[in-house]
Amino acid sequence: MFDKHTVEMDWAGRTLTLETGGMARQADGAVFATYGDTKLLATVCAAKSEKPGQSFFPLTVNYMEKFYAAGKIPGGYFKREGRPTERETLIARLTDRPIRPLFPKGFKNEVQVVITVLQHDLENEPDIVGMVAASAALAISGVPFQGPIAAARVGLIDGDYVLNPEISEMEESELDLVVAGTDDAVMMVESEAKELTEEQMLGAVMYAHESCQDVIKLINELVKKAGKEVWEFESPDLSAEKTAMKKVAEKGIKAAYKLTDKMERQDALRETRDAAWEALGKSDENEDGMEANVFSDVFKSIESATVRGSVIKTGKRIDGRKLDQVRPIVSEAGLLSRTHGSALFTRGETQALCVATLGTSDDEQYVDQLTGTIKNKFLLHYNFPPYSVGEAGRMGGTSRREHGHGKLAWRALQAVLPTAEDFPYTIRLVSEIMESNGSSSMATVCGCSLAMMDAGVPIKRPVSGIAMGLIKEGDDTAVLSDILGDEDHLGDMDFKVAGTSEGITSLQMDIKIAGISEEIMTTALEQANAGRLHILGEMNKALTESRDEVGEFAPRIETMKIPVDKIRDVIGTGGKVIREIVDTTGARVSVEDDGTIKIASTDKKSIEAAMEWITGLTAEPEVGVIYKGKVVKVVDFGAFVNFFGPKDGLVHVSQIKKERVNHPSDELSEGQDVYVKLMGFDDRGKVRLSMKFVNQETGEEYPREPRDDKKDGDDKPKRKRRGKKPAKKEEEE
Repeated sequence: MFDKHTVEMDWAGRTLTLETGGMARQADGAVFATYGDTKLLATVCAAKSEKPGQSFFPLTVNYMEKFYAAGKIPGGYFKREGRPTERETLIARLTDRPIRPLFPKGFKNEVQVVITVLQHDLENEPDIVGMVAASAALAISGVPFQGPIAAARVGLIDGDYVLNPEISEMEESELDLVVAGTDDAVMMVESEAKELTEEQMLGAVMYAHESCQDVIKLINELVKKAGKEVWEFESPDLSAEKTAMKKVAEKGIKAAYKLTDKMERQDALRETRDAAWEALGKSDENEDGMEANVFSDVFKSIESATVRGSVIKTGKRIDGRKLDQVRPIVSEAGLLSRTHGSALFTRGETQALCVATLGTSDDEQYVDQLTGTIKNKFLLHYNFPPYSVGEAGRMGGTSRREHGHGKLAWRALQAVLPTAEDFPYTIRLVSEIMESNGSSSMATVCGCSLAMMDAGVPIKRPVSGIAMGLIKEGDDTAVLSDILGDEDHLGDMDFKVAGTSEGITSLQMDIKIAGISEEIMTTALEQANAGRLHILGEMNKALTESRDEVGEFAPRIETMKIPVDKIRDVIGTGGKVIREIVDTTGARVSVEDDGTIKIASTDKKSIEAAMEWITGLTAEPEVGVIYKGKVVKVVDFGAFVNFFGPKDGLVHVSQIKKERVNHPSDELSEGQDVYVKLMGFDDRGKVRLSMKFVNQETGEEYPREPRDDKKDGDDKPKRKRRGKKPAKKEEEE
């Protein structure tokens, strides 16, 4: 019934299959992809014409993970997938970044790519498969896409690069790197690493790109079988408009870019733009003038050519810096005294206020995903308010950009975190961008590193980050360190590197041209290394290492271990006991399945009280040890004392004092605090306690009196015990 076309290949030991014609046949392009036993569908739909006045390319990528793909029902009240999760948003961005630059300049028809995970084998990550399927769907759709691309993941396990490692293998990997590229160049890099060298990172990137080549050939094979005729599209000829714009605007643009202050430069550019529109824009007086969208494209073209040409020719930047020069840096730590940790990192006109908050296991984030529910103990949230760029704007939900920048900083810092055993806190970092003019994500890395150190988080080493740029005109190239916002917009590459003095912890690259070479990447990595070390030196002026202990207002957490079979004693029926501990002591108590108990409070006495309570519930009393107890009942033959959690014992009337006691009530009353020594257990397991050996004021044991054969004032020798041999007579002194 269906005219299906299928291609397949062996890829890293598993079969990759691409099929079209069986599903979603009304879409311009649809590819059903299988890798291992993970299956997904990628579709492409494109408008046949652009909207009038359209001034940008409206490409949308949606990535969706359906819970039925792993045989699960969504959590929550509605039991239905809702708005995109952070993971879905990040994978959508991951797919968007390498395909966006491969549409022809001037193409402004709306294009939507939808990737739906239909089945997940819980071993093969669907993100890479989705990128490959999206590329294949674009390639067969007829849309003027200058691909295809392929994507691959690389791990580093036991010193060897591993292509597309399974989810279980990634636990042992020192690297999680995703690369996308065409047949001749790398388009996108996203990674998380454990302090690897520049050579190791570059080797992984090139290994991934090489591994993509067979996948690209497979997609081209599918195009030959099922590809639609490519739409005819020619970029509009705007040479006449550019010539006119150059005459009226070039001088003003050059003058504006001599201003080093961002706001002054923007004001000067606005004046130049307004004057150019007055002269060239369409109006009632000038009906033959340029449409607004054409004017915008042409003005940006002249602006870009002016700036790029100046950098290539002079080797100087917009703000007068050399190509490898980093802007002035000011680092401050501890400026918010009541927060657990804080830092203000300023680099030129980019500034991030970063705040660290320490919490307990109750503050962990539970994330429900296809592979199961995970618990995040490390959170990083990045906020980019409109005032950071001097604009008024809508304040609403978190944007895709904020998710992406926050995750990049999270990856950069993940490698230096202490283990949960060494530091049993949940850590939340928040980066508030105060100013932005180039790489606020890398400012976030630097500021959050300092904020954790200020909070007393024992990180391995501080982490810094830098954003690199590229201007490529023909064979001439210029690699820029610590790029400005304008250099990012008008340049060809955004290459971000974060790491410690020992190596790289995260690498991200996006480009706007059809790929970059290994040589350019090598230069960028070397230049970035020098920049990172310089920034680390500036950060050290604020803090060189983590503070010795957490701050005054942070919770203290103590950890203790109990036998697993004692957990129920601590929790109690329906949680009754643990609630009583929390309510009485004021400490927060969490119990894990392995018997680990974490007790948290800002008050040391609360922690000690809770620990003592739990110890009493779970530990066993030791013979010969002195305990502080409370009299719970006085009887004719002695008194019962609660001395060890719920445990009571008997102090016999003969054990209350060294002197004879006629009746226990003469010496003791209910509720009285006493010190008792555990003497042992009788034949029935009952606890025997004594008070007469313990100083009731200090709780210390009385020193033992020397043993005598005779009692004071008695000249008669003691009777020998019946049934035992007589002891040898000791020599008199």
